[in-house]
Amino acid sequence: QVQLVESGGGLVQAGGSLRLSCAASGRTFSSYTMGWFRQAPGKEREFVASIRWNGGDANYADSVKGRFTISRDNAKNTVYLQMNSLVPEDTAVYYCTGTGATRGSPWVYWGQGTQVTVSS
Repeated sequence: QVQLVESGGGLVQAGGSLRLSCAASGRTFSSYTMGWFRQAPGKEREFVASIRWNGGDANYADSVKGRFTISRDNAKNTVYLQMNSLVPEDTAVYYCTGTGATRGSPWVYWGQGTQVTVSS
């Protein structure tokens, strides 16, 4: 009974920063990998960032590399997405997700999403 709840979305100006949080009930250590996806209006869901349960082996979409940072706080059962140098193209609903417990497991846990809007 794992539940992921995103927070921290909102309206920001271009060039600004925002930190998204994903709080998990249950046990987040059961996920081999945690990640973030996003979906903009009229577009398909796209991968943003991911990180291993132990905080290593992070990877990013080319569109956000160098601007976004994914991290975890195991004591708080929370994963974060620090978003810097935001541009209007980052506007989307952002979803937190987690895989099963083993390498190669699919994304099986999903949050409800949080809206991020970047104004120019």
